[in-house]
Amino acid sequence: MPEPVRLPVLEVTDLKKHFPIKKGLLRRTSGYVYAVDGVSLSIRAGQTLALVGESGCGKSTVGRAILRLIEPTAGEIKINGTDVTHLTKAELRPYRRQMQIIFQDPFSSLDPRMSAGDIVGEPLRVHGVGNAKERRARVADIFKRVGLRAEHVDNYPHQFSGGQRQRLGIARALATKPDLIVCDEPVTALDVAIQAQILNLLIKLQAENGLSYLSSPMTSVSCSTSAATSR
Repeated sequence: MPEPVRLPVLEVTDLKKHFPIKKGLLRRTSGYVYAVDGVSLSIRAGQTLALVGESGCGKSTVGRAILRLIEPTAGEIKINGTDVTHLTKAELRPYRRQMQIIFQDPFSSLDPRMSAGDIVGEPLRVHGVGNAKERRARVADIFKRVGLRAEHVDNYPHQFSGGQRQRLGIARALATKPDLIVCDEPVTALDVAIQAQILNLLIKLQAENGLSYLSSPMTSVSCSTSAATSR
C-alpha cells in the first residue's frame, strides 16, 4: 500500500507586496515600492529554508506577509495544504496556531507591561487553550524547555538579559505548538557568544518537535536546510 503524500507545511506561490508612494496634499499614489515581487517557496515538516538576500531586500516583509501580519498584494499562501491568502481575520485564527514568528529585536517585541509568564501564556489564552491552571503549567514547562527558570514567570522583560529575552520570544512562539516558525534574524541583536546558544536551542527544538523554519541566513545552520532568494 503506497504511503500517503505529505503536503508541505508551507507553500508560497508568486508572493508580492507593493507599498504605495503617497505625494501631495491629497496623498495621491504616485508609484509603488516593490518590496517583494514574485517569491515562491515550499517547506516540508522538519525542514529549514534560508531566505537569502542583502539588507533591505524584503526578507522580513516576506515572512510577515506569509503570516498575514501585513497583507500581501498578490500571490498564494498555503499552510498544510489550505489556502489562507484571502481568509478573514476570524477564519484565519485557527491557522495562526500553526504559524508563529520570532522577531529580530528581543526587547521591542515584548510588551514591557506584561510579565514573562503572561507574555508566553497570552497565545494560549487568546486561542482558548486549557484553563488558567493548565496554562500556567504549560508556561512553566515551556520555560524549562527554552532554558529559563520557572520562578522567572513573574519577572518583566527589562529584568532579563538580551539572550534571556530572546529565549522568552522563542517560548512565546512555541506556546501554541506550531508547525512553522518564521525566524526574522533572531540573533543579529545579540552578542556572538549568545548567538551560538540561541542557534543551538533552535536546532534542539526543531529536532524535538519536528518544526519547520523559514529563517534568515543567521539561522540557516539547522539540519535539512535549503535556500531561496528574495528579490
